[in-house]
Amino acid sequence: MSEVLPQGAAILVLGPGALPLALRLRALLPASRIHAPAGSGIAADHLFDRAAPAIGALFAAGTPIVGLCAAGILIRAVAPLLQDKRREPPVVAVAEDGSAAVPLLGGHRGANAIARAAATLIGAAAAITTAGDLRLGFALDEPPPGWRVANPARAKAVAAALLAGQPAALTIEAGSADWLAGGGQRFVAGAPLSIRVTDRAIAADESALVLHPPVLALGVGCERGCAPSELADLALAVLAEAGLATGAVAAVVSLDLKADEPAVEALAARLDVPARFFSAAELLGETPRLATPSDSVVPETGCYGVAEGAALAAAGAAGELLVPKRKSARATCAVARARAPLDAQALGRPRGRLAVIGIGPGDARWRTREAEAALAAASDVVGYGLYLDLLGAAIAGKTRHQSALGAEEARARTALDLAAAGRSVALVSSGDAGIYGLAALVFELIDREARPDWRRASISVVPGLSALQAAAARLGAPLGHDFCAVSLSDLLTPWEVIERRLAAAAAGDFVVALYNPRSERRRRQLDRAREILLGYRAAATPVALARNLGRDGESIRLTTLEDLAGEEVDMLTLVLVGSSATRLIPGEPARLYTPRGYAAKRQPS
Repeated sequence: MSEVLPQGAAILVLGPGALPLALRLRALLPASRIHAPAGSGIAADHLFDRAAPAIGALFAAGTPIVGLCAAGILIRAVAPLLQDKRREPPVVAVAEDGSAAVPLLGGHRGANAIARAAATLIGAAAAITTAGDLRLGFALDEPPPGWRVANPARAKAVAAALLAGQPAALTIEAGSADWLAGGGQRFVAGAPLSIRVTDRAIAADESALVLHPPVLALGVGCERGCAPSELADLALAVLAEAGLATGAVAAVVSLDLKADEPAVEALAARLDVPARFFSAAELLGETPRLATPSDSVVPETGCYGVAEGAALAAAGAAGELLVPKRKSARATCAVARARAPLDAQALGRPRGRLAVIGIGPGDARWRTREAEAALAAASDVVGYGLYLDLLGAAIAGKTRHQSALGAEEARARTALDLAAAGRSVALVSSGDAGIYGLAALVFELIDREARPDWRRASISVVPGLSALQAAAARLGAPLGHDFCAVSLSDLLTPWEVIERRLAAAAAGDFVVALYNPRSERRRRQLDRAREILLGYRAAATPVALARNLGRDGESIRLTTLEDLAGEEVDMLTLVLVGSSATRLIPGEPARLYTPRGYAAKRQPS
C-alpha cells in the first residue's frame, strides 16, 4: 500500500547516537527537520533549550512529531495539550537503536503511515494497534484530512464486516478515493455491503457507509458588516437546495478584501473548514467561466464576481460551477466542485496573523507556553536583533527580520506588512509586549494610518513576564501593595510630563519602577527623579537596581534613595524604589517586601 506521509515533521533527537537514524528519517519524510538540544553538539536544523516545552510548542502548532527517544518523554510533554483527536498532529516514537516504531497519537492522521515507513526503512516492526490499519490498510472512522464520515455509526459496522471477510462495493460519485482503492481490500460491484463516496446529502436511512470527499468550494461575498447569521443561512440553504453535503465543503473562499469579515470567519468556523482568500486579479482571471458576471461590482472589488470567481478559482481549471451566484439582502454564495479532493491549505491564502509577543526578560524558563506556541506557529519573526538572539533555538528555521535598537516603528511596519500579505508573524518584545513594548505601537499605526490591508490581519497580543515582575520575584515581594511604572525616556514623552508623573507617584506613596533610567545621552533624568522622590519619602527608602534579568551577567544590588547613583545604572537596569511601607529583611539574600496591611486585620485574642 502506498501512503501519503505528513509534510514538515519535526524529528526529535536527544543524543548524538540517534543522529544517523534521524538523518535517514529526514530523507524519508517530506520537508522534515531535525530538532536537538542546544549545546549538544548535534548538527540539527533546529535547536531547543528544554525538550518538554519544545515538544509541547510543536504539538500546539500542529507539527507532526517523530521522537527518537523514550515514548514516555513524548507522552508527558503532550498530555496536558490533548483536546481533539481530529485536529491533533501525529506523534511517533522510534527507538534510538532502530528496533521499533510506535504511533502514539494520530494513527489515522499520519502516525501509522510514518511508523510503517520508518519500520520499512530500518527493518523493524511498526507497533500499529488499530485493526483497520493492520488488516485493511485504511481506517473508515478516521479518513484523511478534509474528508468527513456522514453516518459514523455505520463505520464500525462496515469495518467489522470487512475484517470478517465480507465483500463490499465501492461507489465513487465525486472526487477520487485512492486511499481506499490503494488498500488491501478488494471491492466487489453489487455487494450488499457498500461504501459510497459522494458530495451529495444523504437520507437518514442511508444503508451505505457514506464518505464525503473535500471537493466543494463554497464561494461567498457580503457587504461590510453583514450579519453572520444572514451569510450562514444563505450558504446552508444553497447547499441544501442543491442536495449537496456540508461535509463535502473543503473551504469557504472569497476575495481578500473580505479576509476580516466576521460573517465569513463565522461561516468557516460553523462548517469547521478553513477560510481562504484570493486577490482581485486572481478572481478577474475567472471572468470567462462566470455564470452571472456583474459590471456593478467591479469598482468596489476589482473583479466581475466574488462568490462565483472564488469558488471556481478554488476548484481549479478542471472544476465546474455547480450552483451559480445566489443572493440575499447583503450576501452572495456560489458552489463549485473540484475533480479531485482539495487540499484546503493550498488554496489562495489565509487571513494574515500577527502575534505581538512578550518573551519575558530573556530566560527561556520565563517564557509562557502561549508565547512558545505562538513562536512555533509563526512563519516570520520580527524583532530587535538582541531579542531574537535570546530566542535562539525557538525561532531556528523561521524567516528572521531583525533591526537595530530605536527602529521600533520600522519593526512594527514590517510585521504589519507581512501579516497583510497572509503570513503568520511574530513581533517580539522583551518583557510584556503591552508594557513599554510594541503592542501599543502596532495599534497606534493601525489607528493612525487606517490602511485596509493592515486592518484585515488578525492581531493578537501574547503577554509576557515584565521586567518589574521579574525584579520583584528576585527581590521578594516589593510589589505586594500598590505600585506604578514610569519611563524616564523623554524621546517620546516631554520631560515636563514625566516630572509631573513622578511627583504624583511620589505623593501617592506608590512603589515606583523606573524604566529606561539612564543612557549615554540621558544622564540627568535619574538624578532629577531621585530629587523628586526624596521630596516625599525618607532618604533610607530601599532601592533595588536589577540589571540583565534572566540573561548572562544578571545582577541585583540594594541601596537607598539617598545613595542612588546614576553611574551604576544603564538602559539594561530597572530601578525599583520602595514606598514608605516597603521593608528590608537582612540576610543572604536580603529580601524586600511591601506589606499589604494584613497585620491591621488581626483581632485581639
